Amino acid sequence: MGRLGAEKEIDRIKPVLEAIPNARLALVGDGPHRQALEQHFAGTPTNFVGYLQGLDLASAFASADAFVFPSRTETLGLVLLEAMAAGCPVVAARSGGIPDIVQDGVNGYLFEPTDEQGAIAATQRLLAYPEERDTLRQNARREAERWGWAAATRQLQNYYKAVAYSQSMSPAA
Repeated sequence: MGRLGAEKEIDRIKPVLEAIPNARLALVGDGPHRQALEQHFAGTPTNFVGYLQGLDLASAFASADAFVFPSRTETLGLVLLEAMAAGCPVVAARSGGIPDIVQDGVNGYLFEPTDEQGAIAATQRLLAYPEERDTLRQNARREAERWGWAAATRQLQNYYKAVAYSQSMSPAA
């Protein structure tokens, strides 16, 4: 889900798709790499949904069993937070800012970005244990709420309060 750009390394999902019987892939979004991805995934159970927004996008996230995020170059990956906010468990490369959001085994699974089998193993594990997947969904939602605008605003207010308090406590000159 999101921008279909080469830097997202979406093509790296194909081995995951091929390793899991009866798996289907939905690519939601559009971008400059879409045509190449359509060719790359030709003959696989992949559906190119196109651009979605609002409730349609939230429904797409919520209906997924997993959100696989193979990019090794993301600094944060806001799309991860969107998936997690919808309660979708994530499988993501342990790279960039992703480990700041995804705690392996707590609210998703991480795999080593250079391990070609890592994404496969993590996705298989996620799909094999429904109870654990439900726990990951709940924890993912809680983590996403931590990163929402309300939380960011509270954090900023607390910074201001701390600065104001330290200014009022400093000795008069």
